Amino acid sequence: MRHTLIALAAAVVLGSASFGAHADTLGDVFTQGHADGELRLYNFDRIYDSNAKPDAHALSGALLLNLRTAEFGDGFSLGASLLTANALGTRPSNPDKLDTTMMGDGNSLSALGQAYVQYKNHGVLVRAGQQYLNTPWMGSSDARVLPASYQAVLAGFTPAKGWDIYGLRSFGWKSRTSDGYHFDNLYYPVAYRGDALYGGIAGLPATAKTTPGTWALGTTWESRGFKGQAWYYDFIDFARMGYADGSYTFKTGSGFDPFVAAQYVEEHAGSGSIPAESGLALFGVGGHKVDSRAWGANAGINIPHGKFDVSWNRIGQQGGAIGGGALVSPYTAGWASDPLYTTSMIRGLVEQGPGTAWKARFSYGLLDDRLLLTAAYASYETKLRGDSHDVYFDAIYNFDGYLKGLSLRNRWERSTGGTGLNPGNRPFVYNRLMVAYKF
Repeated sequence: MRHTLIALAAAVVLGSASFGAHADTLGDVFTQGHADGELRLYNFDRIYDSNAKPDAHALSGALLLNLRTAEFGDGFSLGASLLTANALGTRPSNPDKLDTTMMGDGNSLSALGQAYVQYKNHGVLVRAGQQYLNTPWMGSSDARVLPASYQAVLAGFTPAKGWDIYGLRSFGWKSRTSDGYHFDNLYYPVAYRGDALYGGIAGLPATAKTTPGTWALGTTWESRGFKGQAWYYDFIDFARMGYADGSYTFKTGSGFDPFVAAQYVEEHAGSGSIPAESGLALFGVGGHKVDSRAWGANAGINIPHGKFDVSWNRIGQQGGAIGGGALVSPYTAGWASDPLYTTSMIRGLVEQGPGTAWKARFSYGLLDDRLLLTAAYASYETKLRGDSHDVYFDAIYNFDGYLKGLSLRNRWERSTGGTGLNPGNRPFVYNRLMVAYKF
């Protein structure tokens, strides 16, 4: 099936990139297709307040090209995404000075991010093939030059307005630094069976068996001021997770709208799981099972052109569990792309284990909201990594007029404290300059 989808994607590439809605002939399938994409130029700097490790940097340009045919056969279409990144000859001679999480350790990286067949009509969605996913604990984690994607079958149904139900079966996946699809995840080591996977927890031995993917079932609901979702994941041979969150916004009509939100996660897996069988020790603590529970709360207020909120999360400690009760998150661990309210740019409780975190954040838009400024402070009190805190600043400017589609963004975060978090247990600054043009 994989080779068939690649052939279909090649056919899409040969088609024209004009706009259209529905194909009446076979030729219209391609000539009335649609193309869009993004050009990126990112520069990342890891700056350490310690001689224990040299500062690391990475520069990369990238092209993300998305192609989709017009619909045919009452709702069918084909889609593909071609991805390529290049370090532009900036790789340092000392590998320790390279931020490999940007695009790995090579000078170039290319991949087929998507190649799928889709049916969408009458409130039904079915998409099969290589694709981006957008679920709380399995997503594209698109904070580097290339996103992650999955070999999967996704089905969705809309029984009523604002209510959606999804079913998902994933198989292999492609990480942000991989050029192909593999049966592993972020707990496997770099170069596991040829996968150039960087940035994960990497706690499993190279001898660990492969994972066959994930089953998931979820539902989302939105009505008036309420938004909610509930998901069940079976990360096969790793963990079974239940997740729910919901928020309510009080519409006052004044432009100042308070909101509250809550979330809950519960996770289990017995001694037959890959983590237990392989002796996985998260944060120095092994165990014979996966057993974790997490809670979260968030409250704040939407104001004209901005928002202020305070959030809280807790992961409970569990005796005999891997990581002392740590959340096992196969597709976010180490990437800080999980949905917990208090996760920072660099890391969150998934990367630190059982404990408590809180976070305060303020965002405000200027210049007709073309300039968005965000400042945040997060504090972590954990059982296995001690106490730490993060300070975060984010500035985004979206151009208008002739330069519409162009954006400049700089993300800066400083992590202080903790045990074993930063080299030499000294502060760590991560600066990310991101230039993007969407077309």
